[in-house]
Formats: sequence, structure tokens, C-alpha cells
Amino acid sequence: MKTEQLSIHSRESAVSGAAVEPTLPHCERNARATDSNGLPAKVKPALALFIMVDAMGWEILRHDSFGQDFAPLRKRLDSVFGYSSTCVPSILSGRWPVEHRNWCYFVHDPKNSPFRSLRPLRWLPRALTSRRIFRRWLTKLVRVQLKFRGYFDLYNIPFRHIHQYDFTEKRSPLQPGGMNRGENIFDFLVAQHTPYFVSDPARSEEQNRDALLAQLGEGQVEFAFLYWPGLDGLLHRVGNDSPEIPAKLRVYEQWIQQLLTAARGPYEEVQLYVFSDHGMANCDEHVDLMQRIEALPLRMERDYAVVYDSTMARFWFFNDRARDLITAELKCVPQGRIVPDAELEQHHTLFTDRYFGELIFLMREGVLIVPSHMGERPIRAMHGYHPFDKHSYAALLTNQPDIPATVTAIPHICDLMKRAVLLARKSKAVPAEPAPV
Repeated sequence: MKTEQLSIHSRESAVSGAAVEPTLPHCERNARATDSNGLPAKVKPALALFIMVDAMGWEILRHDSFGQDFAPLRKRLDSVFGYSSTCVPSILSGRWPVEHRNWCYFVHDPKNSPFRSLRPLRWLPRALTSRRIFRRWLTKLVRVQLKFRGYFDLYNIPFRHIHQYDFTEKRSPLQPGGMNRGENIFDFLVAQHTPYFVSDPARSEEQNRDALLAQLGEGQVEFAFLYWPGLDGLLHRVGNDSPEIPAKLRVYEQWIQQLLTAARGPYEEVQLYVFSDHGMANCDEHVDLMQRIEALPLRMERDYAVVYDSTMARFWFFNDRARDLITAELKCVPQGRIVPDAELEQHHTLFTDRYFGELIFLMREGVLIVPSHMGERPIRAMHGYHPFDKHSYAALLTNQPDIPATVTAIPHICDLMKRAVLLARKSKAVPAEPAPV
């Protein structure tokens, strides 16, 4: 998930484009807000502010001072096996991939493929169809035509085979009813009649920040989910050793301080949580896995199907010969390994119907599949490796006095969200003592 989405939802209505309120240190209570007569103004008891900084992994933060002034308590979290396509739904639902079924974007499913009309594009020159600008332009047109509401990108899926694939995120996990299976935090907020803000994927980080700041003084929301994807894109481009990374973190610190300052008026307390979905590993080795598989005496569509993600390849087999030949070839690739079912089950990604692939081949951390169905050319850094690899771990920071011991992985962030909402609701039900005059 690389962008944000913004809307305020209240008991009677849902108004797109509204904003959210930022966060104060836990111990800071509002005693400054007054009305026109100098009397204490009516304030909301608490705001639950959750800020997700995409790819701000534990290894990036471990030796950085980020957030010490406003969120001094920090903890390393396990990520989930997969990409943002599974990390974000796991955070927002509090469930694992096998439960919510948001894992990888493309799957082999010719019966339900919505891309048959794109197949004639296979006759266009590859020099054109492999260009990122062409793919982005076409993605926008297809997204509108197919009425997809979630994140969508055609990436580098070859047009000669595109009719064999379906795309799994047709709904937005950032909206109520947006999961492939089950509910998410926004369904919970609607059920609780809690007015909330969520970033808008169609807007930039700055636009969402500004939209939020513009409405903080109104105190319209009790919960906010702000999503910043800029660090992820920067890391892909320059890697995790670049001086641009700490510079970007300093910018985020300034933004959060702005939000906290704006929240001091309408809220008595702000519960702040800043967190990530995964980390990012520098990629110093590239493997052309596609060439090795295509050199086998097999034919795509007839014998097998495959999706080459950036760090894993997922195969479906249509005969035993294809299974045997491809399995034998993969065992000869030292930069990766076949993930056994027991390990997939351990990481909650063993789908019994094999919808996302019958065989999963995972690259070693720091190795990139190039070319892949995600891109024709290499990038400096990537995520989506084994969740226990050094640069896969996520991070959680807060201004709250403690993080429950049960919060150990990114799906548990949803538990923190629900707890914050219920605590704020409980505080609202208890009349506050009148402030001294």
C-alpha cells in the first residue's frame, strides 16, 4: 500500500475529505482551551492517533533518535510474510493472511481474470509496454474501468499472459467492508459510532497532513489513521544507508509535532502510536529466475503458471512433469529456497486451496529477482523477505506508559486501536471535574 486515504465518518454520515486530530504526550492534559468569555471550552476527552510510516523498520530506527520527544517508548515487532499487500490488511484487521486472504496481488485464476481485453497489447513493442510511464498510464485507465477501490497496479505482468491472472485487492482495506474476508478496524469504528479520519490514497503525504491540520481545531474525530508511504519509496530508490533516510525521518518528526500542537486545543489527551509494517533490505545481488525457468522444456499456460514477485516466485502446476522439472531447477538456485508447507503454516500463509500458489520460492535477504513481474529493472532496496530476516522487523513507538506484552507482531496493532477507542469512549462517559477558575 503506497498511498493514503482521507475521510471522516460519523454516526449519521460519512464525509470524504475530512481530517483528524494529532497527538500529545500521554501526561499532557489540555488546560488551555477557553471560549470567548475566557471560560473553559468544551473539549473531547481523547484522540487516538495512529500514524503508519511505511518501511520504517526496526533496523532503521534502532540507532536513530526518531520520536524520542513525543513517543519515547519503542518496541520491535514481527512483520508478516509478504508485501504491503498483506502487511496493511493484517494491521487493519488484526488477523493473519490465511484468515483475511489479502496476501499477494496477482494470482493464477483465468476463469475470473478481468484482464482479457488487455491481451491484444502483447503485439505492441516491448520497448514501449515495459516502460513504467506506460504501465502507470494504463493502470489508471484500467482501475477506473474495472471499478477497483483498493490499491492497483499492473506492474510488469506480460500482456501475452495477462488473461491468466486475477488481482486480489479489488476493495480498499482502508474502508469498511474492504477486506477479502472478515472485518477491519473501520468496520469496528462504524459499529462503535466513532467518528474517524483515514488517509486518502489519492492524495500525497503533504496533502493528507494539511487536510488533517486544517480540521484539527474542529475536534470532529475521535480516531485517526494517517498513512505515510514516502519513506518506502525513498528506500526503494536509495537504500537504507543513504543520508536521505534520517533526513526524511526528521521531516516526519516535524509533521508529527505540528499535529500534536494542533491537537492541544480540541483534545484533553492524545494517545499516539507511530509504527511501521516492515523494514527494508539493500539489494546487492540480482537473479534472473525467469530465464532459468523459461529455458526448461515446458510451456507457460500449458504446463505451469507463475508470478515472479520481487523476492519470491509462486508456481501452479498442470502436470507432474512440470512440477518435477521446476522443483529440480529451483533446488539448483543457491540464492533462494523452496518454503516448506510447515514453514508457511508457521507464518500463517499456508492456503489450503493453494490460491496464491502451489510452490513458493523465496529469495535470500538482499537478493532481487530481475526482471520480475513487478519490474523490469533493479531497485536499490526491497522488502518481502522472510519475516525473521534482520531487515524485516517493524517498529512501534508510543507516548503511552506501556505496550502490552501480548503486542509482538503487526496484526496486534489492531488490538491497540480497539483498546484506544474503547478507553476514549469510557473517558467520555465519565464527567470531568470542573477546571479551577
